[in-house]
Amino acid sequence: MNKNFKKPIILILSAILTAGLLFSFVDKNDKLFAIAKNLDIFASLIRELDSYYVDEINAEELVTIGINAMLEELDPYTEFIPEENSDDFRLMTTGEYAGVGALIGNRTGSNMILMPYKGFPAQFAGLRIGDEILKVDTVDVVNSLTSDISKLLKGPANTNVFVQVKRGTDTISVNLTRKKIVISNVPFYGKLDDQTGYIKLSDFTTNAASDVRNALVDLKSQGITRLVLDVRDNPGGILKEAVDIVNLFIPKGKEVVRTIGKLENVNSVYKTTKPPVDKDIPMVVLINERSASAAEIVAGALQDYDRAVLVGRRTFGKGLVQTTVPLSYNSQVKITTAKYYIPSGRCIQAIDYSQENRDENGNSISIPDSLRKEFRTKNGRIVLDGAGIEPDEKTETKSYAPITYSLVARNLVFEYGNKFFLENEMIANPRDFVVTDEIYADFVASLEGKDYDYTTYVEKTLEDLEKYALKEKFFDDIKPTIDDLKKKVSHNKEQDLVTFKFEIKEALREELVSRYYFQQGIIEASLVNDDDVKTALGILSSPVEINRVLTASAK
Repeated sequence: MNKNFKKPIILILSAILTAGLLFSFVDKNDKLFAIAKNLDIFASLIRELDSYYVDEINAEELVTIGINAMLEELDPYTEFIPEENSDDFRLMTTGEYAGVGALIGNRTGSNMILMPYKGFPAQFAGLRIGDEILKVDTVDVVNSLTSDISKLLKGPANTNVFVQVKRGTDTISVNLTRKKIVISNVPFYGKLDDQTGYIKLSDFTTNAASDVRNALVDLKSQGITRLVLDVRDNPGGILKEAVDIVNLFIPKGKEVVRTIGKLENVNSVYKTTKPPVDKDIPMVVLINERSASAAEIVAGALQDYDRAVLVGRRTFGKGLVQTTVPLSYNSQVKITTAKYYIPSGRCIQAIDYSQENRDENGNSISIPDSLRKEFRTKNGRIVLDGAGIEPDEKTETKSYAPITYSLVARNLVFEYGNKFFLENEMIANPRDFVVTDEIYADFVASLEGKDYDYTTYVEKTLEDLEKYALKEKFFDDIKPTIDDLKKKVSHNKEQDLVTFKFEIKEALREELVSRYYFQQGIIEASLVNDDDVKTALGILSSPVEINRVLTASAK
């Protein structure tokens, strides 16, 4: 090229580069100035409100409200954590705290023990589900908030706390020694039959992978040759734990997930780093609409490698990664910093929270099916991005009759559990225990004089029809028909207790089992009539069926 021709090109390129850097510098400075200006306006506003507002204001509370309102404009996962909430945040991420080891709550208008965790001080001291909490140390807590009682029960490990409860007509006092409470991520594991192991994974706090590994090794020592991993209702948690759990089932060096964000330092690729415990055992993973985040990484990665059959319903669709950043005065902010992408390359985030992609009312939108992209698993099966993880074998959501909802929601099943536990010292193990007709008759008798009325779905539909008919002037014409339908569908509580006896018995069975076998017992008892588990067992019992599901279709 001619040197005289080259020189203008170099000058032009230099000018473009310099202009770009200048604009970038100016743009960055404009942005920093805008931030500083608005922060100064906000601080001035608070000062003037504090000085001039007609009533006294709580400036700290107002600022916190302002911070939270601002973060709500982004996504539900970016949140401010003030210093006073740091212990709760630590419990959520690590599963550890120091206390007595009991879930408490307000039922039937009283603060009470809802679940003593097995192996911890409350259970060792004999505290039971349904015990009403009267005092903690010298504090009368009958009318206290549950959150305030929880704070009183927590404290440094190896310190003492006095607790007084009411059980039936008895008042019971116990002295407890607080201990470090580590809540297992695997509340239950066991054998579904001679060959099939089952692991319930409820969280992804610290040691989740270790908890699953220990359960898997123990089950293999008992001779299992196939496995069901249950991540239904699991809200997710620590990303590394998800990677390590996938590593239990796939070889070393395989990509599990990658994170991609705005800043280079949040872009990472997470691979398996150890030999697997078992890379060949036939597997089913149970998922549902409340399986989220890390639970979706585990399910999605195992699906992408065709390592497991997924059974259940479409997962929640949370493909966003959060990073906790320390702020001044011991506060923190949890910020969404990246999206994660599982091995096939898909991101499973279901809702677009970006500011530029909102509806006319400013609301975030779900990604429509028409914009979901196709990806392929290792075996060539088609999977989609943008709306959670789809199961390989779909099951229906279990529904309950209005009478069952009413009996549970009005705490009548819970109250009968208290009565039954006081009258019966022991019951059969969770899988063998049956609510007999005699127990059911006793439960029905306990409902005498108690309010558990409800509106059936059909009755609600007729009410809506009547309302719209009146509004649109059709009521007089169809009133005889509506009256006739009302007579035909009017529910009879006594008859419903017979018609829906089976499902009411199931609710009773789990409630009664919880009194004797705690959280583990509830899970074990629920497996007996679990349709998802039955589907999983059907698939695992047939190698041909597993191969069919995990092989790309002719389509």
